Order: sequence, then structure tokens, then C-alpha cells
Amino acid sequence: MPKPVAPGTRIGHVHLKVADLDRAIAFYSGVLGFELQQRYGREAAFLSAGGYHHHIGLNTWESRGATPPPHGHTGLYHTAILYPTRADLADALRRLIDAGIPLTGASDHGVSQALYLDDPDGNGVELYWDRPEADWPRNADGSLAMGTKRLDLKALLAEAPAV
Repeated sequence: MPKPVAPGTRIGHVHLKVADLDRAIAFYSGVLGFELQQRYGREAAFLSAGGYHHHIGLNTWESRGATPPPHGHTGLYHTAILYPTRADLADALRRLIDAGIPLTGASDHGVSQALYLDDPDGNGVELYWDRPEADWPRNADGSLAMGTKRLDLKALLAEAPAV
């Protein structure tokens, strides 16, 4: 069996093909709050949280004016954005509501709580918060006992920081 990847390995960023760069920036920056770090004219932009060089890359190099791929085809299922606290996830929910962006789902998976939606280009987006590892549900053999239960959005929204 091959040696597993190093435990500290993380996925560093996502780079998305978009149809309209300004529209994508308006969503990822204007709604979700990522900061624009650099822009290359009408073709590409890089956004981040906390001044990192980029967590999200956007480009129109092969996709300006394009339509999303049809359902039933391979491709990105969703980009998952991890928030540090449940209150931060609540703030993200408030931002979505304020912008009139509908959710496609909201789940409590035991290990995490997640909001699901589509960006303006039809790319799936998961916004989530992980519970502390000590609180993850486990089976008798110690394996994870993840599931999918309805997330109480009203209770989550009550934890959003005041604006």
C-alpha cells in the first residue's frame, strides 16, 4: 500500500473558469467578503481571506460568455470554504440572505455544518464550519459516524454577529 500523504497537507486554492469576471468578483468579494488581491484586466482575478496571495482564482481565458456545463457531466461538484467559527458561518448566511442568494441545501453532517448554493456561473459552493474533532460522532469501532440532518438555519442565523 502506498504511503499516505503528509497529515498537514491542505488544498490551497481553487481556480474557476467563469463567464463574466465582474459578476464573479461581485459574488465572491461583494457577497462572500473575500478581498480582491490582484486583477489582470478583464481576464483574471485573485481573491483571498486575510491577505493570503489567493484562495480563489477566477478567469475567463477559456470561458468568457460561456454557459455552465450541463447536468450529468463530469466536473467540479463544489468548492468548499471552511469558516473558523460557527458565528462566521452564520455571518455568511446573513450575507447570502441580504444579497437574495438562495440556498440549494443546508445540512448538519455531525462533523460539520454546511450551507450549499451555486455561484453566478453555476459552480457549486459549500460554506461550512467544522465542529471540534473531539465532538465528532463516532461508531463503536472509532470510525466516523457522519450523516446528513437538516440544519436549523434560524438557530444558525441567531449567532450572526451584529452588522
